[in-house]
Amino acid sequence: MREIVFTQLGQYGNQISAKFWEVISDEHGIDSAGTYHGDSDLQLERINVYYNEASGGRYVARAVLVDLEPGTMDTVRSGPFGQIFRPDNFVFVETGFHHVDQDGLDLLTS
Repeated sequence: MREIVFTQLGQYGNQISAKFWEVISDEHGIDSAGTYHGDSDLQLERINVYYNEASGGRYVARAVLVDLEPGTMDTVRSGPFGQIFRPDNFVFVETGFHHVDQDGLDLLTS
């Protein structure tokens, strides 16, 4: 069995990935609420590569969404397929890029 965990980083990564999930959901017969409405066994054959099956037969995207600002993630969450993401998988990092960069530099030089 092969599984992929998508890591969506920053505004651009989250916006592009939101569109990706719309397309892949359509290909697999998954609606915006994560419910399968397809008509082919082929659609379900490898669905576990992209989704976890939650209770009630609902499919949840296997993805972690990360950004420095909550606005982008709020847009994804309220978008057409925002319900296919687990709320726990939205990660808001409160430090700015400068701090992340400086922390990384400090770690490398210590």
